[in-house]
Amino acid sequence: MNTPAHAQLPASARLAWWGTSWLRGDAVIDLLLDALIGADATHVVAGLADLGLGGDGGTESLVAGLGRLRAEGATGFGAAFPAEGDPVGLGGPGSFNDAAFDVGEAVVVLDAGIGLVPQRVGAAVTWVAHRAERRQLPDVGEADRGLRAALVETADALAALDVARWRPEVADRLLNVRHRRPLTGPAGTPPRCIELAARGLQAVEIVELALEDDGGAVSSWEVEQRRLALRPLERAGRRALVAATSPEVWPPS
Repeated sequence: MNTPAHAQLPASARLAWWGTSWLRGDAVIDLLLDALIGADATHVVAGLADLGLGGDGGTESLVAGLGRLRAEGATGFGAAFPAEGDPVGLGGPGSFNDAAFDVGEAVVVLDAGIGLVPQRVGAAVTWVAHRAERRQLPDVGEADRGLRAALVETADALAALDVARWRPEVADRLLNVRHRRPLTGPAGTPPRCIELAARGLQAVEIVELALEDDGGAVSSWEVEQRRLALRPLERAGRRALVAATSPEVWPPS
């Protein structure tokens, strides 16, 4: 069976896109569930009752949890992909930020003051609810320009480090940044954001590939230089994903 193109997206990006499409009436709940759960066994929601949103205090089904958020006035879902030193997509409070940092992703429920952090155990995902505050975001144009600049900067830096010697496949990826897997999004998602998300994912994949092992580096200095060269691309890739999956900054349709 072919894997859907959107399956390459992190879970928070899928919830942001398909959840927003559902809230806006562009996607039915079954489409949202199929896109979000994918190959996982189950997704549930926990912690809404602790925030005073009803329920019995335990976990509840994804449908029930999302329905409760819609009843609370949710108008969309926006993703965050923070990393150490770069809390992009987060606005606080500290407890929510800390939980998001631990897993590297989260979702902010727009106009509901709620954040959801995915906790994975095997093939089961629990979206744990937290209070969330208003956040500042890079806009789509800013993120796009930053990603393009980072690709050039990273390619130049890795060329100086002779990337083709220790990771020829990374050099190939950098030379062929226009050749990437297609990505699909739900109705209502701006095409520009789908394209930006695809390039953001590609940037993150290039960094992960380059850092898989020590490659041809023969000293700790070379390893550190490689990491420093890749840092701008990794940061730009995450910021591109955040902008592409945050309806607050989407261009008008």
